[in-house]
Amino acid sequence: MPSQRRVDDVKIRQQVDKIVEGIRTKDLESLKQLYATDVVSFDIEPPLQHVGLAAKSKNWATAFTFFQDARYEVRDLTLTVGDDVAFGHCFARLSGTLKNGTVTNGMWVRVTYCFRKIDGNWLITHDQVSVPFDLASGNGVTDLEP
Repeated sequence: MPSQRRVDDVKIRQQVDKIVEGIRTKDLESLKQLYATDVVSFDIEPPLQHVGLAAKSKNWATAFTFFQDARYEVRDLTLTVGDDVAFGHCFARLSGTLKNGTVTNGMWVRVTYCFRKIDGNWLITHDQVSVPFDLASGNGVTDLEP
């Protein structure tokens, strides 16, 4: 019989899979179900933080306005799971066909997720998305691949 931590690891990975599917289908309502109402997101675009489910949802809604078809790829997801909190990190890439017909491969970003078990469900309470920074140029480095 699998341990509870192993069961929770699988459930959290399923939540990340739901992010991938929600982005592919541009299903904002299904994405909202994955986040705690008080989520704090340090997303790739300004401001420095987005607080609450409405702010996080607005980020996804804005991203969807640019895409005709969207894809989201997650690589190298690593999780550390406790009784009621967990964290993980991975690489992710948003790509697809823009509304003007341009196909974009997107860029790889670094993602950190923090989960909390709330009423038996693993919800994202914090996420952070970033790209490496070149100190000499002052620019983000967006052409790296995992």
